[in-house]
Amino acid sequence: MIRHALFLLAGLVATPLHAAGWVRTHGGAGALAIAANGQAAQIVVDPQDHAVVAIAGADLREDLATVTGARLGSDTQIWLGTLGRNAAIDRLAAERRIDVTKLKGAWESFLIASVDRPAPGIAKALVIVGSDRRGTAYGAYELSRAIGVSPWNWWADVAPARRPNLFVAAGTRRFGPPAVKYRGIFINDEDWGLHPWAATSFEPEAKGMGPRSYARLFELLLRLKANTLWPAMHKVTPAFNANPENAALADRHAIVMGSSHAEPMLRNNVGEWRAPAERFNYALNPEGVADYWRARIQSNARYESIWTLGMRGIHDSGIVGASTMEERKALLARIIADQRALLRGAVIEDAPQVFTPYKEVLDIYSAGLAIPDDVTLMWPDDNFGYIRRLPQPAERGRSGGHGVYYHLSYLGAPLSYLWLSTTPPALIGEEMGRAFDLGARTMWMANVGDLKPAELATDYFLSLAWDVRSTRQRGVDGFVRQWAAENIDAALAPEIAAIMAEHHRLNFERRPEHLQWWRTGEKVRGSPYGPAEAAGRMAAFDALVARMQRVAQRVPAHRTDAFFELVAYPVEAAAMANARLFASEAHDRLRDADFAAAMVQARSAHAADQRIRALTDGYGQVAGGKWRRLMTVEPADGQWKSYRAMPPILPAMPSGAAALAALPRGGAATPQVAIEAEQAAGSWRRVDGLGRNGALIASASGRAVSGNLTFTLPPGRWRLSAMLVPTYPDTASGPLTLDLMLDGRAFSIRIARNTGDAAWSQAVLDNQISMPIGETIRGGTHRLTLSASEGGVLVDRFVAVPAQE
Repeated sequence: MIRHALFLLAGLVATPLHAAGWVRTHGGAGALAIAANGQAAQIVVDPQDHAVVAIAGADLREDLATVTGARLGSDTQIWLGTLGRNAAIDRLAAERRIDVTKLKGAWESFLIASVDRPAPGIAKALVIVGSDRRGTAYGAYELSRAIGVSPWNWWADVAPARRPNLFVAAGTRRFGPPAVKYRGIFINDEDWGLHPWAATSFEPEAKGMGPRSYARLFELLLRLKANTLWPAMHKVTPAFNANPENAALADRHAIVMGSSHAEPMLRNNVGEWRAPAERFNYALNPEGVADYWRARIQSNARYESIWTLGMRGIHDSGIVGASTMEERKALLARIIADQRALLRGAVIEDAPQVFTPYKEVLDIYSAGLAIPDDVTLMWPDDNFGYIRRLPQPAERGRSGGHGVYYHLSYLGAPLSYLWLSTTPPALIGEEMGRAFDLGARTMWMANVGDLKPAELATDYFLSLAWDVRSTRQRGVDGFVRQWAAENIDAALAPEIAAIMAEHHRLNFERRPEHLQWWRTGEKVRGSPYGPAEAAGRMAAFDALVARMQRVAQRVPAHRTDAFFELVAYPVEAAAMANARLFASEAHDRLRDADFAAAMVQARSAHAADQRIRALTDGYGQVAGGKWRRLMTVEPADGQWKSYRAMPPILPAMPSGAAALAALPRGGAATPQVAIEAEQAAGSWRRVDGLGRNGALIASASGRAVSGNLTFTLPPGRWRLSAMLVPTYPDTASGPLTLDLMLDGRAFSIRIARNTGDAAWSQAVLDNQISMPIGETIRGGTHRLTLSASEGGVLVDRFVAVPAQE
């Protein structure tokens, strides 16, 4: 007798991205019907299996019912189980009815196979078997995707289309293991989004993010084949581990819990450290701090966790208790040794441990801090998407391996970006792909802020982490097309992908949160765009919004909420932020010379501002008010002023109203000639989706590259500059180097990358470094050879401007 629990089948999302046609709406030779004629297959699990298997089975049941509308009653079954924890599936394996050879001992892998007559009285079964508990859950959610249920079904209101009949093609399909062992997200800076939403709309009983919110996050992670979460940790949010139900819930969902670089030993310091702040000092109070960490080990040792080692200040500030570099190094070494001793004492020394050399801690590591070989080194970016340091040759053999902590959202200097997610997927692909190639394959974590509206970037990041080879082969444009097909509509996917590409191109030049050209302590100054440049930029935004609105009219009714959240809101809100700025600047420029024209621009600035407010109010009303108080325009309030752009100062509004007006196009643009680097012939690699023109060229890790450009300039004398993306080179602490040969004359560009200095600040706000090349040159035809000897050099274009006499 098979011991089982029955659930109604919910299904696998049949998308071009994952299904590849193996789940269909019509039968065929050997096909297995999981829903037909109003009846759906039973889902069978073993009660001795892991808790997450029952959770995934229940979700699969709900998904299948939603997609098909069918009732339980088919003579087909779906067997869902973990190798070694499901007696019926183990029997099939022992009888060699299914081949599990490659599953045994594998990490987070699964297979899906159709089996005839798996047991007496059962004609057919679809068997989903995992190598471990997460592998089994991933298999269930893979079937859900294949029948048409997006991972963003709940978080972005991607309602599935109705498909009453579903058939699985005969055969066996294998998935896993993942490219990166631990893959996940960090919920951060949630004060203005997820926290007010949870506290007032979704989970008021928890006064913020609690078990209900985290259960939805855990489900999303499983649907995206992720496995790790760093929970929200700001002071406004209830500390995750302060409620024991949260950790137990994570374990039932098989989610590995960790904590950020600022929260060693799974401790949320801003919410859990009760002693005076000055006592959070290991040099002065080692016993008190150690007891604080020991208590967390005692409460969480039974769960699957990743233990963050090291120490910084209470809220993401520098370590205290040491003043010189040698003192800091000695103190950190002592702290890490003591933390590992605490873990050994609890007999969990084999649990994964990670050390993140974030901000000033990287300087301490570079000064010679020794980290035990079995600890994962988690390399951070510079908070703006550019990875500061990558595994060096002497480090790549570490048993603990390497990881990356990457930002898709950030609160900090020089200016935050917390509102709209505009990091181009192509940049994510370049940086994370290079990290993978150089050995960062143990852990990838993305700071996603409030998660919304970072759905696309999050999806792409985690897709890379699961299957870096296939995701890279597909290309960014191919990925976004398939993402749009899955979450909006297949017929509209090419147009949506083009809209998102232009959205990322325009906002890579300047993020909507960075429409301020001075930094804290500097004199206030306007944008560098003259009237013609500003008008040209707004024309591009206007065309983009118009294109988006035309597509919006064709979106299927069941996907209109998803389209607004994923595409319409971020695209139009970013455009209106630019319209508000440029109209305000046009008003200021025209007011003394042409008051009537200035008033038109004043009205336009106010109209753009009002449109942003209307769009944001609409976000709170979408899906029946589900996301009320989640979306907030930056800057949301007066907190963290030194890290956030000032609120826009709008012109005094004259009486009456007017529609948005075009910017005046008077004035000549600064004459310049742009020579696009992607036109170079040679061994450089073209990267689409990055750069001012939507493409650029990149060097390669481990080999030299070279290429040639021929260009012609009008008569006169010109100054030439190279425009590079502000990445970091493969070599730790080395300059970013580009070697040039211009008409036979050699030049070498070497850019020091000192994170935190003025040049770095300017570069991350511009997403560009401009470097002059040699002396002036005359008009005519020129030949430029460009070479690089290591990875990390991204050349966007060369720009020639008239030389000043």
